[in-house]
Amino acid sequence: MLVAGDWSPEIVRQEVAALQHKPGALLPILHAIQDRVGYVPEDAVPIIAEMLQQTRADIHGVISFYHHFRTHPSGSNLLEVCRAEACQARGGRALERHVQKRLNVGYHDTTADNEFTLVPVYCLGNCACGPSIRVNNDIIGRVTSQKFDQLVDALTTSVLQLK
Repeated sequence: MLVAGDWSPEIVRQEVAALQHKPGALLPILHAIQDRVGYVPEDAVPIIAEMLQQTRADIHGVISFYHHFRTHPSGSNLLEVCRAEACQARGGRALERHVQKRLNVGYHDTTADNEFTLVPVYCLGNCACGPSIRVNNDIIGRVTSQKFDQLVDALTTSVLQLK
């Protein structure tokens, strides 16, 4: 993945060109761009639309429909909190409140230090071990407030050591 904000029209053209001839190419293209750049830049929409011969509204509609796609860079750590019923039944709502208070952000926001972006998800497939979160690509179950605080401290410390 590139550094946040580090994208170019050529990168978008490369990803579209590689997949545009496949049936139902738009979703794989959007995934490829987000995987490579970290988000789907708003300025990429006209390029995608032109190359796929679709309208900008069509492309934007797909991006805005699927919560997975981001149109702005995220923090260093993408933190997803499961809001599905099984996690709620195991204390997920209290965990949500704690997470938002600890990070001082709401959903779809990034912390002031750009370390965490908080996103709601509606099932991580870890129902028996709720409440669950996903940090970057790691799913963590049975998350308590204390366990969350330890995780944030560890991630923040790791990030500080890298700088």
